[in-house]
Amino acid sequence: MIKVAVVDDQTLVRQGIRSLLALSAAVEIVGEGGDGDEALELLDTHEVDVLLLDLRMPGRDGIATLEALRERGSTVPVLVLTTFDDDELALRALRAGARGYLLKDVTLEQLIGAIETLAAGGTLLQPALTERLLRAVASRGPQVGGFDRPEPLTARELDVLRLVAAGYSNREVAEALYLAPGTVKNHVTAVLLKLGVRDRTRAVLRALELGLLEGPARQG
Repeated sequence: MIKVAVVDDQTLVRQGIRSLLALSAAVEIVGEGGDGDEALELLDTHEVDVLLLDLRMPGRDGIATLEALRERGSTVPVLVLTTFDDDELALRALRAGARGYLLKDVTLEQLIGAIETLAAGGTLLQPALTERLLRAVASRGPQVGGFDRPEPLTARELDVLRLVAAGYSNREVAEALYLAPGTVKNHVTAVLLKLGVRDRTRAVLRALELGLLEGPARQG
């Protein structure tokens, strides 16, 4: 069972999320908090597999919480769950270390799927958000100052990267591209190394900044 903590400054929202997730046999709520400080305390005192985090909160907000977790070297994946459909806010959250970003109008099935994806080591960005982030980054130019362009990705690595950006798990990428799961894992590792990042979310963000996600993935 996946252990989840929920941090949101609105009590009614937390209660609603708890009630919804209680309908799933795959998820257990192990704690909840109302701000970033309480989020950090939760992770200090509870075993948490996935943290659901709001962004706009009084005191230590979501971005500051993500930055604090990064400074601590925390490996708990964070799924941002927010009402704010804001491209700049999404970019800031991803740069600060969020592994997923969803709006609160998602269905229970989508939320459970996102939690399971993050718990399994994946990343989850809604396809529509990925497309908008691509446009937002392109409109203001690259933000990766001081970095050279990475070693070019192969055509197949780009195929894998585009599907990862769409929220596919390794298994789903393998099925979509008719590849063995181990082959997909090797491709993902190669992509991370070439882009100079440590996880799939940062790979997607770096790829957005470098304009690598244009065009569909080839099948087979």
